[in-house]
Amino acid sequence: MVRVASTLLICIILNGCASHPRVSSQRMAEGDVEYGYAFSVENVFPYLWYRKGISKRSDIGVRVGLPIYGSGLDYSRLLYEKENKWDMLNLAWSLNPNYNYDFTYYKFRQRQNKKTGALGGTAWTGIRFMYIPKGISDKTSARIGFLFGGKPGSKLSYEIGYFHDFSSMDIDSVFSYPYAGVDRFSEFDHTTKFGLPSEHSRHTGFSLQVFFNLGYRRAKKKEPEAVAPQTDRLPVPAERDSTVLSLPR
Repeated sequence: MVRVASTLLICIILNGCASHPRVSSQRMAEGDVEYGYAFSVENVFPYLWYRKGISKRSDIGVRVGLPIYGSGLDYSRLLYEKENKWDMLNLAWSLNPNYNYDFTYYKFRQRQNKKTGALGGTAWTGIRFMYIPKGISDKTSARIGFLFGGKPGSKLSYEIGYFHDFSSMDIDSVFSYPYAGVDRFSEFDHTTKFGLPSEHSRHTGFSLQVFFNLGYRRAKKKEPEAVAPQTDRLPVPAERDSTVLSLPR
């Protein structure tokens, strides 16, 4: 029992290759709030996520992981929209052993029934640049790759992607097992002495997340202030005082 508990504790403390944000799958208005939880291969336990629209084109997100890994902050900006399509830029910071920064350009598309015009699920793709300034082995890693995701219903969505470090591994070796770096790649360790993925590992670049939506609150619309109607009539002149003052003789 003690061995199982100690092993689980080590996994909790040391696990977590890298983390990524959960962006909104719909265009948020100022004051809108969305929240839920997520499971990912990057973390042992699920994390909580929360998003809020801060303007008609921007929203921010907060993630809280257990114990802390998977936590992070991010900011999204709507760049382009047309009918059921829109593009968005997201900037994110995540806390984990290989704490990372993400710069992601997303393209969203919401399904629309051609007959009724009703909107359905949402699908998206993205290109992501990922930077680890100081990983678990005290080295840096710069990665780039693609992702795709979808929201088939109102409560469930997913995202999967891979981001490759071209300086530490040849792209042709991603599916090679076991892997041993040769030539210029031999100086990069892909695992730590504890057997965990380093900042150069291909496992660090893999992301698979499943999101569960617990609620979406739309901002209350402010009612316009009542304004007195304007007319073309001229203002009525004030009545004059007809009292006659008598002066003493």
